[in-house]
Amino acid sequence: MMAQYLALKAAADDCLLFYRMGDFFELFFDDAKAASACLDIALTARGEHEGVPIPMCGVPAHSAEAYLARLIKAGHRVAIAEQTESPAEAKKRMGSKALVNRAIIRVVTAGTLTEEALLDARAANWLVAVAAAGQGADRRLGIAAADISTGRFEIAGLLPSGLDAELARLGAAEIVVPEDFDEPAEQAVRWPREHFDSIRGEERLKRLLGVSTLDAFGAFSRAELAAAGALIAYLDRAGQGSLPFLQPPRRRVVADHMMIDAATRESLEITLAQSGVRKGSLLDAIDRTVTGAGARLLCSYLSAPLTDVPAIEARLDLVGLFENDGALRERLRSALRALPDLGRALGRLVAGRGSPRDLGQLRDGLDQARQLHQLLERAAPMPPLLGELLPQLVGHADIIDLLRRALVATPPIDAAQGGYIAEGYDPQLDVLRGQGGEGRKAIAALEARYRAETGIASLKIRHNGVLGYHIEVQAKHADPLMAADSGFTHRQTLAGVVRFNAPDLHEQAMKVGQSGAHALAAEAAHLEELVGAALSRTAAIAATADALARLDVAAGLAERSAEGGWTRPHFEPHSCFDVKGGRHPVVEAAVAAQGGRFVANDCCLSEQERLWLVTGPNMGGKSTFLRQNAAIAILAQAGSPVPAASARLGIVDRLFSRVGASDNLARGRSTFMVEMVETAAILAQATERSFVILDEVGRGTSTYDGLAIAWAVVEAVHDMNRCRCLFATHYHELTRLAERLDALSLHHVRAREWKGELVLLHELAEGPADRSYGIAVAKLAGLPPPVLGRARDVLKKLEAGRAATGGLAAGLDDLPLFAAAAQVQEAAPDPLRSAVEGIDADALSPREALELVYRLKALAREAS
Repeated sequence: MMAQYLALKAAADDCLLFYRMGDFFELFFDDAKAASACLDIALTARGEHEGVPIPMCGVPAHSAEAYLARLIKAGHRVAIAEQTESPAEAKKRMGSKALVNRAIIRVVTAGTLTEEALLDARAANWLVAVAAAGQGADRRLGIAAADISTGRFEIAGLLPSGLDAELARLGAAEIVVPEDFDEPAEQAVRWPREHFDSIRGEERLKRLLGVSTLDAFGAFSRAELAAAGALIAYLDRAGQGSLPFLQPPRRRVVADHMMIDAATRESLEITLAQSGVRKGSLLDAIDRTVTGAGARLLCSYLSAPLTDVPAIEARLDLVGLFENDGALRERLRSALRALPDLGRALGRLVAGRGSPRDLGQLRDGLDQARQLHQLLERAAPMPPLLGELLPQLVGHADIIDLLRRALVATPPIDAAQGGYIAEGYDPQLDVLRGQGGEGRKAIAALEARYRAETGIASLKIRHNGVLGYHIEVQAKHADPLMAADSGFTHRQTLAGVVRFNAPDLHEQAMKVGQSGAHALAAEAAHLEELVGAALSRTAAIAATADALARLDVAAGLAERSAEGGWTRPHFEPHSCFDVKGGRHPVVEAAVAAQGGRFVANDCCLSEQERLWLVTGPNMGGKSTFLRQNAAIAILAQAGSPVPAASARLGIVDRLFSRVGASDNLARGRSTFMVEMVETAAILAQATERSFVILDEVGRGTSTYDGLAIAWAVVEAVHDMNRCRCLFATHYHELTRLAERLDALSLHHVRAREWKGELVLLHELAEGPADRSYGIAVAKLAGLPPPVLGRARDVLKKLEAGRAATGGLAAGLDDLPLFAAAAQVQEAAPDPLRSAVEGIDADALSPREALELVYRLKALAREAS
């Protein structure tokens, strides 16, 4: 046995091996140590290997899913080694001491889950493969992503600089990269490079789709083909030759969606709050979907807002229909609540892990989709998107009728016990069931007869998996049945009871057993036929599941809009951002929960005022104001109404947020370093169509350094990036820039001191703040009075010094404009670099090389 185990363990590579032994999955050696620590189960020993006791632990096979979930969540991958024959078949093949054959039937990883118990119903489960092609400036990346629980399959090509944003959008459960991949991809699985070959990838993709050319699916690059091929190969290995359900790939063009990098997603808490959970996020605040599929699709909408105005308007038209017709919206949402998760039921069936209940879900879901078609086809006016979705809800009459006739009303999850094929579907199956039923009636009659004949009123006929049908009496009544001429045969003695058999009981039990076995075999055959019939319509069923999810998202957004008094955004061809009465949905809900009222504010960015410099006290609402406008941009381009009185927006191609920062100890970065890295990314990537929010840039270093950096960043955003930007700061010296930068506008959050107390009004007003109110905020925070008093004394001295010297910004008015300074710096030559670049190393003699070294040293001294 150990030789068989070691061979399977070698094939499992770095996975934990679940080795099936009877009713348990056993783990040995280091696998056992890792699993026992993770699962908090006992670690024992079994025999010896090379003179050392073999560590061992195990989990019951019937509850293996729960243990698998904990192992996968802890970052492990698990190979399942099942028995591929019964002990009886092994004995027939090799004799009484035969070892049952086992084989790895599946590799379970975070990205290859399909089981309902292991997945979050309201979140997608992406497996992502990343590949690269080309060198230097020509280097391109390809990403292939699949959620095998529903069959979604996407392929995209991008520049290396866009990888971070794309991986952040997907929030992948598992990422697979080549073993020599040099782009940052934390916690990725490194896989042999041979699997990332573009030629093999093209062949695998053609084989998967059953086509001779991929022209109909898009013009895939070498990197995209390599990524897709690696993804398919990884899934093939996980399924041990059996591929899961994959829809035809959708080629995703990165430019068709708003680019949002990982730092921005984290700071804006788009789909997850800072704590890493859904609650408290923007997604949680707007989600009114009633199905798991709808929740997953809404998450993808927010993760990748569109940049195509007609597509956005189509989504908004559908939302508008349901918002304007409350009765239709309620009927639709009521029907959707009762829907099963069609996509995931189909995914389990394709993966070979489906159950009769999954077929029942297809039957019920497709039937309800047909009824929704009847409800919605009379909608007026008919939005174009609804016109596209309606045909996808029908066309399943044949499979619905077949499953309705074949299955019982509520099919079970476990097919092994039978009972899922409806009466009347198969007359022969009905006969077998009738025979079994008659046999059980006969056994009940035998029980009554045995009681009468023996005079033992407590005699019972029972059944278990070991003895089958048997007679059970209390031990005090057993002696008469032990007699040789009693007609009963002793089978087992337990504490308090004794078990017997009898010839006529054995005969009836054989009839029941045979009819039951034949009935189970007949049901299994029908199940296989029904699954095959359903899988022949895989693409159409998947399209129906997608259409239902889109209807759920639209109705949910309409519900949220009606509930919160939101408005439909309007899009302009130029780079404007005009929001009246904007609100932050997460903060508004939190304020309302405490009985307060959220203060709405306007934001009007235009070509003439594209950069707002916002000053004011801490806790005054600056960060909320910045975040709420970023959230409005996301919601609007996702196709949702927005929390505002009105909104006119120009399309945002890239969204950047530098709001708050924390240490990244894993990468050796301080808070200030993280802030500078994020700011550098914004300055390098923001375009004139981008929207940027920056909060307190430069606060993490000395006052002079921080002010200098903040000053330069404001100038760069204004003169070089020329994007729409909200810049919050406590450096009041920056307000001087309004005199130099024509598109910069000054604003502040209002605050007042009343009888020594600070009153925060949370209102935005024009002009700079009169002061920071820092000591007043410190008083609100509970600083001791002596500390506050000392702070006031120090502040008076500092303000007096500022009045005398001109303060921190003294002399800054004499600086040249940013653009002019940048040109001077670009034009300044570097003599040392020029000298090195002019060297023809192959043409130098030894003496000339020595002279060159002296000349370069002289240039270096001059430069220093």
